[in-house]
Amino acid sequence: MRILYVEDEKFLADAVCHNLVKNGIDVDHSADGEDGLEKAVSNSYDCIVLDIMLPKLSGIEILERLREKKNSTPVIMLSALAEVEDKVRGLDSGADDYLAKPFKTVELIARINALLRRPSKMSEQILTFGDLSYDEKRKTLNGTELTAKEAKIICELIKANGRLISKEFLLGRIWGEDSYGDDNYIEVYISRLRKVMREVGARTQIKASRGLGYKLVEM
Repeated sequence: MRILYVEDEKFLADAVCHNLVKNGIDVDHSADGEDGLEKAVSNSYDCIVLDIMLPKLSGIEILERLREKKNSTPVIMLSALAEVEDKVRGLDSGADDYLAKPFKTVELIARINALLRRPSKMSEQILTFGDLSYDEKRKTLNGTELTAKEAKIICELIKANGRLISKEFLLGRIWGEDSYGDDNYIEVYISRLRKVMREVGARTQIKASRGLGYKLVEM
């Protein structure tokens, strides 16, 4: 599991990040809204935890911009302001949950796990990007059946919505501890996916950025 935690209070952020890592959760931290938004749109996360009061951009502004970009990553809003209006504003902007500060990290972890156990809205529909159409239930891309790992890779690429995904992320996400850090795993399956995309006549392509990763590009 990988989350993004956007919080400007250093002492709190250090303590929460330490406890998250202790519980087996990979966490990226941002201390201001602009950096948080940049990380959120440039990477794939299982969950984003946003404080409302942030320098440069507020948590609400980050959330609104993510939802405008059709980014459906689950978001938990944090705020020392326990006013009903703040909670309603966050939820109306597209937040999935709300947690008032101060909080215990164990409660935050429980909220994250509860969110990730919910059926994904995306899993109830066909995932699309450009002229690609991926059916999660049937594991088909434009009607062509994929292997399990091909399906997982194209699913992550489509969910990234044109953002770059690193090889390291794909290795950890799909192979986990069995990956041994071998980039060849990814290259073989990317090659297979490109072949499938040519066979179905898709104009959308998988573009590689040397040493960085892959993304989908509409042609």
